[in-house]
Amino acid sequence: MCSATILPCGHSGNRLAIKLADGYRASDVDDTGGNLAANARRLREARGLSQQQMATLSGIPRPTWASLESGDANPTLSVLARAAAALSVSIEELIGPPRTAARLFTAAEVRTRKRKGARLRPLLPEAIAGLEISRLELEPGGHLNGIPHTPGTREYLTVESGRIELVASGERWQLGPGDSLVFRGDQRHTYRNLDAARPAVAISVVCFSAS
Repeated sequence: MCSATILPCGHSGNRLAIKLADGYRASDVDDTGGNLAANARRLREARGLSQQQMATLSGIPRPTWASLESGDANPTLSVLARAAAALSVSIEELIGPPRTAARLFTAAEVRTRKRKGARLRPLLPEAIAGLEISRLELEPGGHLNGIPHTPGTREYLTVESGRIELVASGERWQLGPGDSLVFRGDQRHTYRNLDAARPAVAISVVCFSAS
């Protein structure tokens, strides 16, 4: 997750400066005012409180609270700390991207890799470091040669339908619906559909080594 370090600016009273951490985008800082407004309103409404009740609870004047929710505020660190404490969240969460923010990825946006005899479709539309989850569909009698990953990689294969044979390092396993196999993903391996009449489907989870 993105994170930021919040520091009081010595040259401007207790207004805020935001020090970017690794992976934190400048656009996230640009959106701080909008994030604050959306979060303050969403969190207050989730608690079933009015602006006046929230102002009383936080010790912040109601006009100041209203400005937080309108996006027009330039709050001090003290105001942000009081607002965050009243909402039972951290300051970072209060000014960060709303946790309820969502994005719809249509089927057309998800890139499916097609190889002879097989289709690989990511189940996660956004990349997660060190993790890759895909839906593997093998055509009747089809096979797929897996590409060895970096040393230390582990793979988890769970069959949903059909029967799949996996060969790795000279060993051979046959899996049916509900069966799972954990194996080293840093070696040559092959998936094969044992049924010449029907497709086989499995979920592949690849966990890359942190080293």
